[in-house]
Amino acid sequence: MAKGNSAPAYSQRQLRVGELIKQSLGEVFIRNEAKILALDTSVVTVTEVKMTADLKSARVYVIPLGGIESKKIVSILTEYSHLVRKALSKKLDIKFLPRLAFVEDNSFEYAEKIERLINLNKKNDTEKKRNN
Repeated sequence: MAKGNSAPAYSQRQLRVGELIKQSLGEVFIRNEAKILALDTSVVTVTEVKMTADLKSARVYVIPLGGIESKKIVSILTEYSHLVRKALSKKLDIKFLPRLAFVEDNSFEYAEKIERLINLNKKNDTEKKRNN
């Protein structure tokens, strides 16, 4: 019987390695160990890392503090991903160091949008109760 959920199921190993890479990248960015001159990496937050099944590629979701210029920061990180991998290799002891694909994280904007809609709905409900 097929499941109704279309989201891919991640193995415990994928989740564990993803969390390890997330924490290590956070340390690399906070300490500015990647040596990216075009970017102050201490303003970059790694929100999630999703690993492929073979653990050779990682999709890294990032957001800058304040959420401004996130597309620019993602493009700089993508351009200098080799420097980030080099700094990451000094922190991790795993068989294969994954290729990093940086992605802009829009989950906070989405959550704010949902919260606004809920608050608007609550406001409309209270107005309807007053009018009745």
